[in-house]
Amino acid sequence: MRFGLLGTGYWATETQATALAAHPRAELVAVWGRDPAKAGAVADRFGLQAYEQIDDLLAHVDAVAVALPPHVQAPLAARAARAGKHLMLDKPLALDIEDAEDVVAATRETGVANLVFFTNRYDPVVAEALADAEQTGGWFAGRVTLFGAIDTPGSPYAQSQWRHEHGGLWDVGPHALARLLPVLGPVRQVTAVAGARLTGHVLLRHESGAVSEMGLTVHAPPAAGHFSNVFYGESGVREVPGGSISAVEAFGNAVDELLVLAQTPGAGHPCDVVFAAQVVRVLFAALESVETGRAISL
Repeated sequence: MRFGLLGTGYWATETQATALAAHPRAELVAVWGRDPAKAGAVADRFGLQAYEQIDDLLAHVDAVAVALPPHVQAPLAARAARAGKHLMLDKPLALDIEDAEDVVAATRETGVANLVFFTNRYDPVVAEALADAEQTGGWFAGRVTLFGAIDTPGSPYAQSQWRHEHGGLWDVGPHALARLLPVLGPVRQVTAVAGARLTGHVLLRHESGAVSEMGLTVHAPPAAGHFSNVFYGESGVREVPGGSISAVEAFGNAVDELLVLAQTPGAGHPCDVVFAAQVVRVLFAALESVETGRAISL
């Protein structure tokens, strides 16, 4: 499968391009970026063709891997899908529901294979633990705490404008929901408040009757950086581990799964754009709850 890369930042180069360049059944052949100079540098590093126009790139690839801010990603993803290109997208899918739904509509129109890279969902240890928790059932509560520290000196995300503007809710919130929703089910009500260090504290009432909570930020002090994922139920307390492999290895696993989907027309996937749009709806409800001070029903 011939891939074009949309994006030239740290995540695009150090994770996506690196994984694609090493993959035995994928070929990274093209790159586009909002800054032509940066696109040229990526092209030189990986031996690619840099394109100044999206449509020119799309004419020479089978699929696109996207590593762009979500408000940039969504319209380009819909455009690529309508051109018949398979999609490997990043989270969050979009920053508003309408853009997310347009990507879903575009994939349905053309039937292209599509995945969203919720990183740990492509880690076999995490995937197995979540599948086992889902099968066990009987959970009445869950919790995910994700306190990142992108302001740490040397952080590759320190200059990420969209992360600073939209914070942990939109950056690490998708990762939290990608763990909670498979086990506890769809969300029906969201209540959220903002706290110090741009934290988001979110309560989710699930269709199953379970209630979960998320503590989210990307602006924690380095000493307070923390991750945990716990479920509480009839069988006791279940801690789900963090990642066991690198992001590059996880992305390679995601490419494997996209290749299978591309040969299985109509097949769905737990991390496809339909699921990613559900995540956007929950995040948008949390944002609305913070702004209005009330619970938001979905």
